[in-house]
Amino acid sequence: MTIMQVSGECFPYSKTGGLADMVGALSKALAARGTQVQVVTPLYRGIARKFKEIQAMDWALDLEMGDKMVSGKLYTLNPQPNLTIYFIEQPDYFDRPGIYGEKSEDYEDNSERFLFFSKAATNLARYLTDAPDIVHAHDWQAGMVPAMIQHQHMRGGWYPAPTTCFTIHNLAYQGNFPADSFSYTNLPSDYFGPHGVEFYKQVSFLKSGLIFADQLTTVSPKYAKEILTEEFACGMGGVLNARAESLCGILNGVDYEDWNTLQNPNLDATYTVGKMDGKALQKKKLQTMLGLPCEPNVPLLGLVGRLVDQKGMDLLLPALHATLDRRFQFVLLGSGMPFYQEGFKRLARDYPDQVAVTIGYDNSLAHKIEAASDFFVMPSKFEPCGLNQLYSLKYGSVPIVRAVGGLDDSIIGLSESAHVATGIKFNDYAVTALEAALNEAFDLYEDQESYKKIRKNGMLKDFSWERTSLEYLDLYDSLLQ
Repeated sequence: MTIMQVSGECFPYSKTGGLADMVGALSKALAARGTQVQVVTPLYRGIARKFKEIQAMDWALDLEMGDKMVSGKLYTLNPQPNLTIYFIEQPDYFDRPGIYGEKSEDYEDNSERFLFFSKAATNLARYLTDAPDIVHAHDWQAGMVPAMIQHQHMRGGWYPAPTTCFTIHNLAYQGNFPADSFSYTNLPSDYFGPHGVEFYKQVSFLKSGLIFADQLTTVSPKYAKEILTEEFACGMGGVLNARAESLCGILNGVDYEDWNTLQNPNLDATYTVGKMDGKALQKKKLQTMLGLPCEPNVPLLGLVGRLVDQKGMDLLLPALHATLDRRFQFVLLGSGMPFYQEGFKRLARDYPDQVAVTIGYDNSLAHKIEAASDFFVMPSKFEPCGLNQLYSLKYGSVPIVRAVGGLDDSIIGLSESAHVATGIKFNDYAVTALEAALNEAFDLYEDQESYKKIRKNGMLKDFSWERTSLEYLDLYDSLLQ
């Protein structure tokens, strides 16, 4: 079986979020199980310089983009047996400072950029000697690929064409563009309509994937159910409910080669579930590094993530204000909406002995925060899967989460079952509900025996991609029956 993964980003080559982690780790895990895996992703600025093993292919891309021809090149890399990365080079589109934009502004030609990428991936899938059995497209950036494959199969003589799978990583990001960008698809006009890629008079890359892929997946079982409801459907409820029988949810995994506490160059101290001294040392090191008092017996609350509405920042700021009379410390690493960035920076100025805020992203610091924290907070409005709660479990940082999407699937709340609990959960999207969860966490910390039991439960959980990849293999097998 040969699987082609098509994604706008793939770790470790490019990354803005969890999409890159999932595609990179799933591809590695499938290849390790003997599946032939091809990953198609753009060659963004700096990749070739960092990964010097990349080789140019003798394969020129000359693709029709509306009424013009655009040329590109292919590069390849084989990071492990059974895994080939194909990079699409087109300097005008991809040799830029950002992946999707700069200074919080999207590039105006993102529709054209990712249509070229989608056409290049489709071209590869059709003409590679080792043609894929399944093309697995990810999120809006690759959402047009199933439509292009269907068109070439039905009207372009591509037979047998590969089966297509489309994964929704976050339904809120839809790749909706002005109607005139449809001309760059070079698809027949009947593809632009209510039963095609048109969405409220725009071109929707995500809707294309939902309509034309043979199989739909998303990144947790609960999110697969949630997006069939009006609250979570982001306007796509009609399309999704029409495809409900072809939709399933598979919880993302964790790459424990990268996220572990025993062999990790990002950490100042290592530890295991049976020997936790290193975690206490990492807490002390982080407190010193961030200018907080070194108080080993005060609970440290961590957060690494985007400071946006989806992540529940409108709950967290007031909830922290309301609970700062409790003895705890809070460390944050992230960036996002200026309103929230300023709000958290102000909190750090007002409470310098309790709050430390770092705006931006630093991978090494992210690992240190996960390792040093006693609790990790994720009060999301919606969360397709979430990865940080999975990292937190392995790092012994007890998650405090809202019971939505993958957070609900992966965390067993204290109120659900104290014996097997791995975290603290709350249901209502309200400041008072998060306040109550924070107070529950601080009360738990005072009962060290119970706290350590929950922490140990979480550290023993297995959310590895080695395990999760079996679910994808079962799905792929079923699609080829």
